[in-house]
Amino acid sequence: MADKSLEHLAKCLLDFAKERDWEQFHSPKNLAMALAVETAELLEHFQWMTEGESAKPTPEKLQKIQEEIGDVLIYLTRFADRLGIDPLDAAYKKLEINRQKYPAEKARGSAKKYTEL
Repeated sequence: MADKSLEHLAKCLLDFAKERDWEQFHSPKNLAMALAVETAELLEHFQWMTEGESAKPTPEKLQKIQEEIGDVLIYLTRFADRLGIDPLDAAYKKLEINRQKYPAEKARGSAKKYTEL
């Protein structure tokens, strides 16, 4: 599999769903819910860790985190595809919005929300 683009992943996921007759279950609502569940499963791996532990998980924990990241990306990609949204385009547009909300000269070194800067 040489092509590792999000567009190719979306096609692979669509094919995977079609082969199993799962498209009937992949409504935007269901995919959004599945995405939230997988995100929670990712968070679970960090529950009760210290900041230091979270920065250096064990190899076993890192493998499980990698699998959850895969699940999150799969559901996010499938969700975006169902709604005709290009996730990369959405991310770049949101980054530009955030540049406006959080000008570097005001936000540097601060965790404050843009409304507090």
